Amino acid sequence: MPPPSRLIVATVAACVALAACTPASPAATADAWPAPPPDRPQVSLDFTVAPDLASVEGSETVTFTPDLPVCELVFRAWPNKPHTARAGNSLMITSAEVEQQPVSPRVSAAGAPRGAPGSLIELPLPSCVPAGTPLTAKLDFSLRLGVGTDERVGRSGSGNLAWFGTAFPLLAWENGRGWARDDAVAVTGEMATSETFDLTSLTVSAPSQYAVLGVGTPESPRADPNTGLTIHRFSAAAVRDVTVTVGDMRVVERRVGHTTVHIGGPEAQLAMPLERWSDMLAQALTATSDYLGPVPYEHVWVSVIPDQSEGIEFPGAIQFGQLRGEQDRWLVTHEVAHLWFHGLVGNNQARHPWLDESFASFVQRVVDDPRRDPQPRHDYPDRVAHSVGGSMESWTAFRRSDSAYVNGVYLAGADMLIEARQAAGRDQFDAALRAYLTTNAHRIATPADVERAFADLPGAVDRLRESGALD
Repeated sequence: MPPPSRLIVATVAACVALAACTPASPAATADAWPAPPPDRPQVSLDFTVAPDLASVEGSETVTFTPDLPVCELVFRAWPNKPHTARAGNSLMITSAEVEQQPVSPRVSAAGAPRGAPGSLIELPLPSCVPAGTPLTAKLDFSLRLGVGTDERVGRSGSGNLAWFGTAFPLLAWENGRGWARDDAVAVTGEMATSETFDLTSLTVSAPSQYAVLGVGTPESPRADPNTGLTIHRFSAAAVRDVTVTVGDMRVVERRVGHTTVHIGGPEAQLAMPLERWSDMLAQALTATSDYLGPVPYEHVWVSVIPDQSEGIEFPGAIQFGQLRGEQDRWLVTHEVAHLWFHGLVGNNQARHPWLDESFASFVQRVVDDPRRDPQPRHDYPDRVAHSVGGSMESWTAFRRSDSAYVNGVYLAGADMLIEARQAAGRDQFDAALRAYLTTNAHRIATPADVERAFADLPGAVDRLRESGALD
């Protein structure tokens, strides 16, 4: 996700010279990355969207094999975090079972605002189980979508578009560390943690007049004669989150290397035609994959949502607001970079937001610079320059928390990495960065993993340590 303002628009005027970014199909494919773990969770999701797009009924089945002993299963309900809940969105559990036995969920606020359902859901087990014990849980839930939400969950005021990302009970496990229980906080940004899972089935039953965008590989839609809805199915071998957009959209497709890009939006409301979106995305995907390695997904789904103002990343999918053409090209590159930093290599976004946002901001500045050698900017307060590694909660201690978060994680974080690259040497830094992606593919990385990746480049490590990123 970019900053919750357009504070970094000026960082990218450089991409006007994008003749070098014309889409030349990369030869490598997603198979160049390590395979996802064979024992990753198996997840199936079913969504039924109401005719007025104001609500969704959902069901989720998860089979999970923990690598540590557990006494409960923990899920997060991120639509109940402050910014989305206050806009009228909610996720409420209606029933749950573990190993086909009904259980009563324990729901805690964990940062959700007063009056909203809690963001932390625990399903107690009859007894603790050792590591390596497969567990299957089923949860039914209801989503309510708020009007005009400038976030990952909401619906349009016109009533013809709905979007819901991270809008299901998200298994909050970190391999080797256990449950991620970090509170939701009132800072605009992501806070989710999820290991890569096998999305065996994503089923969206929606009013037949609407198009549906999802994640992964689509099947041909089919009409359900019993409900009058159209059923859309998708599957994805390795994602850590899911987003869906339903509505009155035109959808265009484009092949970029080994990746099919699906781009949809309510065309009459868009400031930029979908074909222009297609060109910008193709350029960003090609240039970023030239720098980092193959796009990690065979399908990338892009929703253009006029009610949103920026962009929000998902593994294999992106939500965008309105763009203003060339001056907003930086936003396309930033969100595309998240396919590697958050999609391929995950992180605890509540505890270590810099691991995806600082890297995505850094990659955007390198890729969009004609010489691929951007210079640091240093246009932020000194106090945040040494707080890059702060958690989402830590930014609430600043008087203007959103602004401090932007300055610290996006601006100072990108500058930190640019200076680390200068200290190490561009070729050496870039090689270590690609090795970091390969080593941590399909994992939840930590600052210690970054330190290990750059251990042979002490100048780079010193710069990260000075900024507080390795604390």
